[in-house]
Amino acid sequence: MAESEPGPLSADVGEKRSCPVDEEESAPSKKPKRVIDLEDGGAQDEQDPEGEASDEEKDGETFANMMKHGLTEVDVGILKYVSDHEGFSGILKERYSDFVVHEINKQGKVVHLDDLSIPADIEEVPEPEKECDVLTEEQKKQLGELQLFKNKEGNVSIEVMDDTKEKRTLVHKAIKTQFAGLETKTEEKDGRKFIVAYHVAGKKALAEVKTSAAPRKHFWPKNRGSFCHFVLYKENKDTMEAINVLSKFLRLRPNMFSYMGTKDKRAITVQEIAVLKITAERLAHLNKCLMNLKLGNFCYKNHPLKLGELQGNHFTVVIRNISGTDEQVLQAMTSLRQTGFINYYGMQRFGTTAVPTYQVGRAILKNDWNEVVDLILKPRPGAEKEFLVRCREEWAKTNDPEAALKKLPNKRCVEGQLLRGLSMYGKKNIITAFGLIPRNNRLMYIHSYQSMVWNTMVSRRIEAFGLKAVEGDLMLRGTAAHVLTAEEAESHSIHDIVMPLPGFDVIYPTHHIGKGYRELLSMDGLDIDSMRHKVKDYSLAGAYRRIIIRPSDVSWEVTEYDDPRISLVHTDFEKMENKPAPVFNKEGKYRALQMDFSLPPSTYATMAIREVLKLDTSIKKQTQLNTTWFN
Repeated sequence: MAESEPGPLSADVGEKRSCPVDEEESAPSKKPKRVIDLEDGGAQDEQDPEGEASDEEKDGETFANMMKHGLTEVDVGILKYVSDHEGFSGILKERYSDFVVHEINKQGKVVHLDDLSIPADIEEVPEPEKECDVLTEEQKKQLGELQLFKNKEGNVSIEVMDDTKEKRTLVHKAIKTQFAGLETKTEEKDGRKFIVAYHVAGKKALAEVKTSAAPRKHFWPKNRGSFCHFVLYKENKDTMEAINVLSKFLRLRPNMFSYMGTKDKRAITVQEIAVLKITAERLAHLNKCLMNLKLGNFCYKNHPLKLGELQGNHFTVVIRNISGTDEQVLQAMTSLRQTGFINYYGMQRFGTTAVPTYQVGRAILKNDWNEVVDLILKPRPGAEKEFLVRCREEWAKTNDPEAALKKLPNKRCVEGQLLRGLSMYGKKNIITAFGLIPRNNRLMYIHSYQSMVWNTMVSRRIEAFGLKAVEGDLMLRGTAAHVLTAEEAESHSIHDIVMPLPGFDVIYPTHHIGKGYRELLSMDGLDIDSMRHKVKDYSLAGAYRRIIIRPSDVSWEVTEYDDPRISLVHTDFEKMENKPAPVFNKEGKYRALQMDFSLPPSTYATMAIREVLKLDTSIKKQTQLNTTWFN
């Protein structure tokens, strides 16, 4: 981000680990570039276990070198388009505010942050003495300064003159309730007792305080729902990063929070979150001391949220400095609205390094555990973090997990978790050692393989039969798949057709594309009739996925602007702050396309944008285009 752009929430005082500069956001060049970001901004339950390169690493020649060995769309079966319009270039995600995602909840309502008020029923206080009465104005001033990081490594000591347990409890509770992010302890000095308040984000505090196993037992009215639901608005943070920040300030474990889908980092996203027995008042206090996060629309319910409950996501996407004419834009967007796009799994499903995640998944399904270890730990071409390079070199040289593990400063990466498992259980117990990697990450590998197969077979299906239903295709009746007869195919459209992800509980098309599944898996050393694995977790039941997705609520506008630094989207936060909407010039230097559309869960916005612009969305291709342009 350019230094002149602090971000829409910069008026707030930042939390200790304030949002890092993400990527330098330069002004659009006079010649349009074709740039697309990997991240989707949508709901993703799984992420690349090896992680993307850090933002600093993405800059310059290092990242370009790394991506010389990365994947392109062709590598993962993304080959076809459904429309015949001419593509055009533009810049996607030049600023994170160019990609805005609003969750669509299970009631079908688009989630917005538009109310910061506290529900009235939380004002029940069991103690006869109000908490605010136990702190003097001077003490409140000192605590307020500590809360807002004016003295983040210091503390505030309050002497308890009336030394009773009840009095100390009131002071502790008053500080924690009124000053989110502060923690307290009791100390005795020279026979006098003090309550010492310190910031939970301070380095000294973090070094000496461990996260509690469960929320503290505060008074909780019986007629109030156990879960506080709220809307989380965040800028340039992914969901887990935001949850970890909230957990730290509230002194909770992250698993006390629940949500319906994860949202990517480089975007502005709005989603519902639920947390067990934390009052809206405590949550609302966090708005005073967090940067790039806002909480609101509080209510109490008797249930948490569950992954997959959402109906989808609504996207507002700005593509800057477009080269397309108004006629090209009209053709592209009309096709998107009327026909849709091929429902490919996007590039982020397959990892960003020289060893694709689907290769690891294929080795797991083949029960070739030595290859699994080799693929994850062997040296690989392209730039990587230096400590990973040293770790891989050590493994290649010594095959000693403990020696390789010592090269890693962070043992929580996939490589570290696997090496720790090999160290604990030995190299002859790879399955057990591999089990130390979190389950979602382990399953991500095999799901990546399924996704690659699905992409490949759908491209073949479109190549063979185009955009019409044909005899032998599959459609869903309830949750079961049905094979279309020739007569039935006449009365159905391509939007009804599904294709299977390979597994033991699916059927395949009866035309030659169905046989292609068997041939593809056979080439990979797998038997399509034996998708049950001796390790239950790695048995694939399979599933069905629609070939074509037609977005709903599609609209678009071409605008002109002069200042590349200004936001072109009026966000929920700006509306609540009564900030004016962007004003566009009729004859600006640059043209931008703003697209609005809604997608169901597990579909990729980048694939919709790919259909409009007609470009390869892989980081490798985009890096090559950028490198060519800048040289």
